[in-house]
Amino acid sequence: MDRARVSLPLALVAVALAGYSVHADVRTDQKTRVQFSGVLGGVVNLFGGKAAKEGVTTTVAVKGDRKVSTNDTTSDIIDLNEEKIYKVDLRRKTYKVTTFAELRQQMEDARRKAEEAAKKEQPKSKPAEPDPNAKEMDIDFNVKNTGERKTINGFDTHQAVMTITVHEKGKRVEDSGGLALTSEIWLTPRVAAMKEVADFDARFAQKLQGPMLAGASPQEMAAMLASYPQLKEGLTRMAAEGAKLDGTAILTTSTFDVIKSADQIAQEAKSTDEDKVQDKSSVGGLLGGIARRAAQKRSGSDSGDKTRANFMTSTTEVLKIATEVPSADVAVPAGFKETK
Repeated sequence: MDRARVSLPLALVAVALAGYSVHADVRTDQKTRVQFSGVLGGVVNLFGGKAAKEGVTTTVAVKGDRKVSTNDTTSDIIDLNEEKIYKVDLRRKTYKVTTFAELRQQMEDARRKAEEAAKKEQPKSKPAEPDPNAKEMDIDFNVKNTGERKTINGFDTHQAVMTITVHEKGKRVEDSGGLALTSEIWLTPRVAAMKEVADFDARFAQKLQGPMLAGASPQEMAAMLASYPQLKEGLTRMAAEGAKLDGTAILTTSTFDVIKSADQIAQEAKSTDEDKVQDKSSVGGLLGGIARRAAQKRSGSDSGDKTRANFMTSTTEVLKIATEVPSADVAVPAGFKETK
């Protein structure tokens, strides 16, 4: 199934936007990389391909109701007025049109596949997430200006660290478990033109009826939200608080961790002890134990903080900014043919 990948710049995009009227042109070159771990990584990598593994450098231009994201081989044009995405193959000189309605269906399909994958894993381990429909959640927020400064791509920047923690209401996160979203953001004095990109992305997210993340496609977002329902609340809060920061983000590194509950940690410790007994009792158990430890070493789960497990890391870097976009730059190139 072909999909329309949308690289959304800067940080996290809110699902609501009000009072937008006058549009200005903006063009920015940026590099984005999203890395997924565990079962979720296996699901979203079906959609992510090479870009999910290595990152991608993209030129993004916004003009009116159109936004184009172009790399070496493809160009994605989003038209908010038409509610269509034009996926252009620059090598074959062809393009394919996907409506927002079709894209929402693809997101629903991705969500269903993620849920099915999660169900298959449940007999092997206790689910990492409590049911958000059964328990009310609290969101803790903290932002700190570290005082650190450095020059990035010619921009003078200062560092801010934003932390969002989502957990069961009335309980400590150490007891109930939850999610931790941390963004290390390097900010330059506010660039007015870059607000056009953030505003466009917010309008697009509103039409798709869900939060978006830099570098993640709508299908990948659906898979993440299916695996970690609390993520939606965390992303929405992070977007709102990020918009209040003093400056324009030039480099943003966001990490998303599952915080294990006290019960989960105890269960994992018990399982580890049982595995050790099994490893010593037979050749098969010994080989199985070696394989498990090798897998843990590759994923980093055998070291560091045992109370947390990373499921995604996102990095977005702005390389340069311009404020002039010809109309032709946000249109399908002349002579390109539509494919079905």
